[in-house]
Amino acid sequence: MNALRRLLALLTSLGTSWRRSLQARVVLLTVLLSAIVVVLVGWTLLRQVSDNLIESKRLASLQQAAEGIDTAQEALTADPGNPDSSPVILDDLHLDLSQPGSASGLYEVLLSGPLASFSSSTAIGQSEVPEELLGRIAEDPARSAWTYARVPDPTGAEATVPALLVAAEVRLPADDDAYALTYVFPLDEQEDALSVVRRAMLTAGSLLVVLVAGVVYLVIRQVVTPVRLARRIAERLAAGRLQERMLVRGEDDIARLGTSFNQMAESLQKQIRQLEELSRVQRRFVSDVSHELRTPLTTVRMAADVLHEARDQFDGVTARSAELLQNELDRFESLLSDLLEISRFDAGVAALELDEVDLGDLANRLVAATLPLAERRGSPLLVSTPGRPCAAQADVRRIERIVRNLVVNAIEYGEGSDITITVAASDNAAALTVRDRGVGLAKDEPSLVFNRFWRADPARARTSGGTGLGLAIAREDARLHGGWLQAWGELGHGTQFRLTLPRQAGEPIDRSPLPLVPKDVRRSGVGTPYARLDDGGGRS
Repeated sequence: MNALRRLLALLTSLGTSWRRSLQARVVLLTVLLSAIVVVLVGWTLLRQVSDNLIESKRLASLQQAAEGIDTAQEALTADPGNPDSSPVILDDLHLDLSQPGSASGLYEVLLSGPLASFSSSTAIGQSEVPEELLGRIAEDPARSAWTYARVPDPTGAEATVPALLVAAEVRLPADDDAYALTYVFPLDEQEDALSVVRRAMLTAGSLLVVLVAGVVYLVIRQVVTPVRLARRIAERLAAGRLQERMLVRGEDDIARLGTSFNQMAESLQKQIRQLEELSRVQRRFVSDVSHELRTPLTTVRMAADVLHEARDQFDGVTARSAELLQNELDRFESLLSDLLEISRFDAGVAALELDEVDLGDLANRLVAATLPLAERRGSPLLVSTPGRPCAAQADVRRIERIVRNLVVNAIEYGEGSDITITVAASDNAAALTVRDRGVGLAKDEPSLVFNRFWRADPARARTSGGTGLGLAIAREDARLHGGWLQAWGELGHGTQFRLTLPRQAGEPIDRSPLPLVPKDVRRSGVGTPYARLDDGGGRS
């Protein structure tokens, strides 16, 4: 079991190195390809050496055996003798033929027939001769035959050695009996030579592969090291350390790459600083304008209130103008308030006044407050709570603002459909969803609804809807609490917004108690979860 774990750990480590390390991939691929090339070249060379070595031995052996067979047949023909003396003649012939083999150990001679069988080795007998070889010379007595086989070691060792067997038929003229004359040429020396060559090639090939791997490692390191340095510098730049630069040495391609990288970093730093300065100026401008406009707006509001209260004394056109002025001043005041709130978020001065908030009670209060608007639009408001408190530590004012914004938007764009507000809680999170079944959102719009001044229909008159900052402020409020505000939508199936808050302030949350995609849409199979915005890495 431990061995299996170690093997799995090794495979996992290799897989990680293969995916993440260019140097490891190049070295491993080079070693693999080098090993394949070495094996192919070594096999080809070994095959050629083996063929040449065995072929030369075979030709020499066939020639030697042919001379011995001719000599044996001539000797038998020249001295016919008589049948009674045939065993003696055969024995003498065998001794004459086997003398060179006995002296040099280069070959063995076997002679077998009706009267007797002779062997120059105690280890190799007639039984070692393949029947196939004997059958071939019986079919064609005029020709010799040969084959490869393994025979016992002539030295008496308990092993077998490869051998070349050459057989022919000779006849005794006295009685016209046929005898099988077989030459056995051991190939152990050739086998030993091939073993030496094989070991030499294996050792040389292994050393060559290791040497190639070492050279490739050193070469690729010269390329990978600057790339890794560039990666680390890029990560630091992404983390905001804009002053980081690569160390440039030499004038080669890597040095020019480092120079170009540093120039790019310098340009990015300059542009980012310009954008930061521009953003700071814009935030300051918005904040200053918003504050400066409040004083004259208060004066204008007082005059507008007087005109609006006395509108019954004016003619129709003037009275209508007084009403329009009052409505536009309301929108202007709302816009200024939203701009001031956005400027607080941008300046990082927004703070929370934490208290215990029950999302169920809050939802019921807001439904009661927005009920007149919902009745005018013909949108029934439904609240679904789990029957138990769904409390979280939060800023009551900010959470009410988020939920009010979501409910009012659902009424405005729900086109008279049912609007469902659902509340749920888990051990570490509380959530609220607002679902309408109106026109919905296009594929890419849920990632845009939280942008400042964004509108689903740019052609829609600015007199309808809010300031375009409500959802942007709502998202910032949710982030300030350490929570998420997410959107789902699909054309023809409405929208759903989900607010998720930690039950204890400052605690991380990784899952919301409520799904982002409505259950009725998932059951029908018409909805897809693509239209969503996971702000803060939340999961459904």
